[in-house]
Amino acid sequence: MHIEYDRDTCIGMFQCVAEWDAFEKDEDAGKAVLADSEEREEDLFVREVPEDAEFDAKFAARACPVEAIAVYDDNGEQLIP
Repeated sequence: MHIEYDRDTCIGMFQCVAEWDAFEKDEDAGKAVLADSEEREEDLFVREVPEDAEFDAKFAARACPVEAIAVYDDNGEQLIP
């Protein structure tokens, strides 16, 4: 499972930070940061989700009010928009 985070879409509500500790606040930018992620495209960050964090990652994606976070299974199928 992996997660994709579109930092450009983020509006800085930081609800993802409350749901999964892989997200951190960047108060200066007014956006969240996905720790240990790789930037695949401009402002699109991707990281693998450890098995023990899958539940929290899904909640972080669901909590985002602007759907800046998506979760995909190992086959590339989107689980959470």
